[in-house]
Formats: sequence, C-alpha cells, structure tokens
Amino acid sequence: MADIWDGSYDASRQSDESYHERLHVEPIYESFLCPLTKQVMRDPVTIENGHTYEREAIEKWFKECKDSGRRPICPLTLQELNSTDLNSSTALRHTIEEWTQRNDAAQLDNACRSLGPGSSESDTLQALDYVMKICQKSRLNKRAVRNADLIPMIADMLKSSSRKTVIAAGDTVRTIVKFLSHDHSQERKEAVSLLFELSKSESLSEKIGGVNGAILILVGLASSKSENILTVEKAEKILENLEKDEKNVRLMAENGRLRPLLTQLLEGSPETQLSMAAFLGELVLSNDDKVFVAQTAGSALVDVMKSGSKQAIEAALKALNQISSHEASAKILIQAGILPPLVKDLFTVGFDQLPMKLKEVSATILANIVASGSGFESVLLDSDHQTLVSEDIVHNLLLLISNTGPAIECKLLQMLVGLTSSSTSVLNIVSAIKSSGATISLIQFIDAPQKDIRMASIKLLHNISPYMGRELSDALQGTAGQLGSLIGVIAENNGITEEQSAAIGFLAELPEKDLGLIRRLLAEEAFPMIISKVLKIRHGEIRGNRFVSPYLEGLVRVLSRITYLLENESGIVVLAQEHNLAALFTDLLQTNGIDKAQMASAMALENLSKQSKHLTKIPELPEPGFCASIFPCFSKQPVVIGLCRIHHGDCSIKESFCLLEGKAVEKLIACLDHNNERVVEAALAALCTVLDDGVDIQQGVLVLCEADGINPILEVLKENRTDVLRQRAVWAVERILRTEDIAYKISVDQNVATALVEAFRHGEYRTRQIAERALKHVDKLPNFSAIYTKVGG
Repeated sequence: MADIWDGSYDASRQSDESYHERLHVEPIYESFLCPLTKQVMRDPVTIENGHTYEREAIEKWFKECKDSGRRPICPLTLQELNSTDLNSSTALRHTIEEWTQRNDAAQLDNACRSLGPGSSESDTLQALDYVMKICQKSRLNKRAVRNADLIPMIADMLKSSSRKTVIAAGDTVRTIVKFLSHDHSQERKEAVSLLFELSKSESLSEKIGGVNGAILILVGLASSKSENILTVEKAEKILENLEKDEKNVRLMAENGRLRPLLTQLLEGSPETQLSMAAFLGELVLSNDDKVFVAQTAGSALVDVMKSGSKQAIEAALKALNQISSHEASAKILIQAGILPPLVKDLFTVGFDQLPMKLKEVSATILANIVASGSGFESVLLDSDHQTLVSEDIVHNLLLLISNTGPAIECKLLQMLVGLTSSSTSVLNIVSAIKSSGATISLIQFIDAPQKDIRMASIKLLHNISPYMGRELSDALQGTAGQLGSLIGVIAENNGITEEQSAAIGFLAELPEKDLGLIRRLLAEEAFPMIISKVLKIRHGEIRGNRFVSPYLEGLVRVLSRITYLLENESGIVVLAQEHNLAALFTDLLQTNGIDKAQMASAMALENLSKQSKHLTKIPELPEPGFCASIFPCFSKQPVVIGLCRIHHGDCSIKESFCLLEGKAVEKLIACLDHNNERVVEAALAALCTVLDDGVDIQQGVLVLCEADGINPILEVLKENRTDVLRQRAVWAVERILRTEDIAYKISVDQNVATALVEAFRHGEYRTRQIAERALKHVDKLPNFSAIYTKVGG
C-alpha cells in the first residue's frame, strides 16, 4: 500500500506477500494502472482510441514521438493517431481516490495493531515505515495519524531500549527531526517527546546529532520565548542527553550553545581539554559569546599559557586569539592576567622560545588587547614594574619588529598603532621611538611589499606625526623612494580607503612651512594629483564612505602648503593660476564639519591674497601732452573704469587671487561665527589682507561694511576667545576706525571700547600699541574722552 500511495506501485509485484500487500482490503484493479508506468494513476486521461494513461506519462510519450520525427501512435496498439488531444477521466480518478482512501484507513488500522505489544520487529518496522511515508504525503494524513493516537503509542514503545533501536532504524530519526520545525505546535511537541526517549540511548545520541540541522533546531527550541514550555523543557533535556557525545558538543558550540564545550574544557580529561581548546580556536564567535567564554574559561586558558605543554599552549593561544578581538572580552582577559605571559612569550629567545607561528598568534592577541583600549597601560609585566608602554618594553618591541618575519612585523606594528591611538600612551611611545633611533626604520616600512604591513606603518606614522613632525619630515626627505610610495598610495583610484586617509593625514601633520618638503612634493608632482582628487570629491565623482572627510581634510591641508612658496618661486604662482586655486580654496571654505579643511583653506587664501597687490595689472596711463604742460586745465588724467577698488588694477580671482573679485569676502565673514577658534583665526587673518598696507584701506573697510563684516569682527574682539584672535581683531578694528563715519557709529558701543581697553592693558607689546591707536581714533569723540583719560591714568 505504501508503494501505491507514493505512486511507485509495480503490477509485476502483485504476487509478493509483503507487509503492505497483505494489508490491502480491496484488489488493485487493472484499470487503475497506467500501461506506461505500471503505477496507480493520479490524473488519468483518455486518448483518441479510448485507451487511458497517466497524463504526465502519455504527454512524455507524445513528445518523444514528435522529437523523433514520427507520427503519434498509441503505446498499446501502436496505432497511428490523428490527434494528441487528452480527455480527463474524471469518473476513474474519483474511483481511484475513493479506493485509496479505503485502503489508507485499513492500513492505518493495521499499523495501530502492529505497533501494539506482541508484534514482531518486522511488523513494527514496516508499520513505522508506513506511518512515516503517509505523513510525508499530506497534512490530512498527519491529522489522521494524530487522531488514531499513534504518537503516544510510538512514545510508549521507545521506553523499551530494544524497541528504540528498532524504531531508530533507517530514516526514522531524520523524519522525526523534520517535525521539529513543523508549523503546528502539537506536531513539534510530539516530535520532541519521541526524540527525548531516543536520546536516552547513548548509541542513538550520535545518530540524532548527526542529522543535519537537528542540534540547531533543538538549540532554537530550548531558547525559544514563544514555544510551549513543555516543549522547551524537553528540548533542553534532549540536548543534555546529547552532550554525552563529543561530536554533539562540537555541533552545539557551532550553533551557539557553548557551555557543554566549556564544561569539558574545564573538567574533562587532559586529552578532552586539549581537544576542546583547539576546537574553540576554530570557532567563529559572536561578541556576546566571546564575553561568555572569557568569563567562563579565560583564566584557565591564561594558566595554560603559563605552565602548559607546547601543544596545550598552542591550543590556548588560538582560543585566546578568538576571544581577544572584542573590547569587553579583552578587558576580562587583562583582568585574568594575560599580558605578562603574552609579552614573555614574544620576547623569549633560545631553547624555550615559542615557534614563530605561535609568536605570530601571541602578537595578534597583543594587538587585539591593545586595540580594545582597556586600561593596559597600568598592568605590570614583571618584577621591575614595567608596563606595556615602558621605554625598555617599547625598545624590545621595535627591535623585534626589525628582526622577525612579515607576519609578526605586521601584528606588532598594529599593536603600536593601538598604543599610539591612546592619548594616555602615545607620548611614551613617541619618546621611546625617538630614543631608540627607529624613525627611519618605521619610514622604510612604507615600501613594504605586504600591503597590511605598509598600511599598519602608515597608520602608526599618522598617529605619531603630531608629536614628532620635524623628525619624520627629515627622515621622509632623507630616504629614497618612501615619499613617492606614500604619494602613490594617496593617488590610488579604488575608492577611498583607510590607508589613503592615513597616508594623506600623515603628510598633513608634518610641519606646514617645511619648504624642503613642499619642494619635494612639487618634484613628485603631488599637487596636480591632489587638486584632481579634491575636485572629484567636490563634484561627487568619488563615492563617499567613512574615510571621505578625513581624506579630503588631509588633501586640503597638504594642498594649502603650496601657497607658502608663492613669494619665492614664480612657478608656484603659475601653477596656482592654472588650477584657479584661489577659487578652489574659496569653495572649500564651505566644507562644513571638516574644520581643519576650512582652516587650511582660509590660511591659503591669506597667502594668496597677499600676492594680489603684486599681481594686479595697473593700467598704463598716457603721458601728458604738450598742451597739458602749458595749460594745466588739459592735464586731467582720464578715468579708467572696471578696476579693483582695493588694488586699483585689473584683478581676478584666477590671475591675481583677489578676494573681492572672487566673492570670498562673504564666505570668510561667515567663518567668523565658527565654533572652532582656529577657523576664526584663519578667516580673520585672510580678511585682514583687504586692510593691509599696499592696498586701499578705506575701500577695504567699505568692502567689509557692504558685506556686513564689521559687526562680526567687533564680536570677535569683544569675545576675546584667544590671544591670537585678540591680536588680529585689535589690528583689524584699528584699521576700520580710521574711517570716521564708521568710527562714530562704533563709538556708542561701550563693549567695543571696553575690549580695546582690555587689550591695551593686558595685550603683548605690539597689541597694546595698536589698541592705543584705536582708542585715539575713538577719543576724538567727546563721549569717549573720559574712558581714555581713565586708561591713561
């Protein structure tokens, strides 16, 4: 009957006395069988000559006829057919369905009897096989099995160990596991009950765990918040039973159930402990799992590092490597005392030293610990009270970097990156690098063929460059090829990477007025490349990611340095004109959120604007004629229109870098309201160039006035945020007060007067002189004389 049910019945087997055939209550009629498949038909159809076939089978037959170039024929009579039309045999189909239902009911009844006490093992197995197959066919069959109370009968059978083996034969266990993820909770509950009984047998535990997905499903059920509580408890008990098999423990660990593995790691035999530690090192753990493992087994693994065999140390190191890569778990390992044995393993040489492959793992763990930033600076490493940032320790690390293979070099460089990323330890590392003379060695790693080493060295150089920029600049200029390699990294066209961001950041932190470095950058043709990169970012041609902002900031800061050579090299002026740098820096004033880029742009505009009075084209006026020499009335010079108000020449943003012509004044004024004092200082310095000697100061004041720039400058003076800002604001205000109309309006603001008095009293010598002149400008007004007299006193 099972054969009939699954559509695989063979008419040649009618004489067999198999279990399924002995259960038939009605004969299998010949008309039920397809002549082609010899199986009971599910969708019978009639062809032109009246013979009936399974639809799928006859369609396949007709297709084969067509494909072979023959006319369609009847498979039974071999008679040619005029038509391949198929007519459904509805009555026959209904008859077959009714026959099948009657036989199913009879067989189910027989299965119930065969699963009862006293049945032979053969009958029991065949009954279970039948139940399994019909359940796979449809949901209605599953309901029929439940209604027949077969599940409790099977569960009762499993209480007998001999019956367990019988039931677990074949694919029964796999079938039961499939029901664990069924949509209906009742079926899941019954499947869990069956598996629970089976799991009590140690011999079957491995078989259950070996079913693909079984342990994953059970782990999910045992941790479910929405499942029936009894099902959850049974799933938990099944897992506890399966823990007796080591393979199952590994599978549980792979699926997030780590406690059984850790229990065996801590309490098992030495061989089991070693095996579990080694397996733990191969697992991919979530961050929560890393914390759990560190809390449960961290101390034990650290103890193995201190006194275990080489094989045990290897397993422990690999496990610690896994769990040290998360900040919270790394902190737990530090508390467990991991640093002293870790550093000892790295520095030990001779007979007792670890193999290089394990030193690499130790270096990786150390890099992970440092990257976590979890208070490693205060941990004592030995009886000499040295820490990871002590000079001798750092010297040894630098020495090890120079005398080991690429893999360990990379990890130790990454560790130094972590140490220099911390504000509490960076100065110690910088001091040790200086005293060890390792600067040039670190620079040379820029040329390393291994990309990860090159990246780690560049990140390290970036971190230490604010504290030893002069030394690094000299070393970079004193070595062959490294500057070019660095520029090559910056110029790469594969998006914007962390390495590129660090490389340009490193260059940006070097002394900004280092003319030798600027000339080397010119020789390497770095500036045209940088200009191109900046323009592509501003135009949206380079896709954005988290490194775009620091990358753009570095590009702008390095690019601005070219403006420090404007006075010394005419070629720089030409380059700035060709690339319209003044307009570019004006645009970059609007890079909101990138303060250093705005500051560098304003500083560059200051340098460019200082050249405007030299680059503006003063029109040549004709010499007075003969009549003008005799008759003064003819000596009046012609009026030239279209000239720059400030420079009295033909100006442009591109050719003469004029701030007025480039509409930069308004954007610089907007920067005076910036939260960052350094941006305000740079913007004010650039604005001061329109009031400088050599330009029309009065017109410069009017330009500021028309751009609503007077009040922002006065606000800077009154706020007195930094000494530099006070000096520059006092200088600007003094020049502004030379215009009497504006001085008269400002005189009524007592806060301005007070700010000037404070500058006169507390500023440095030059600022006091300028403040005095400013006060004299205002003192011409009667209502200010008393204040000035007080100041004079």
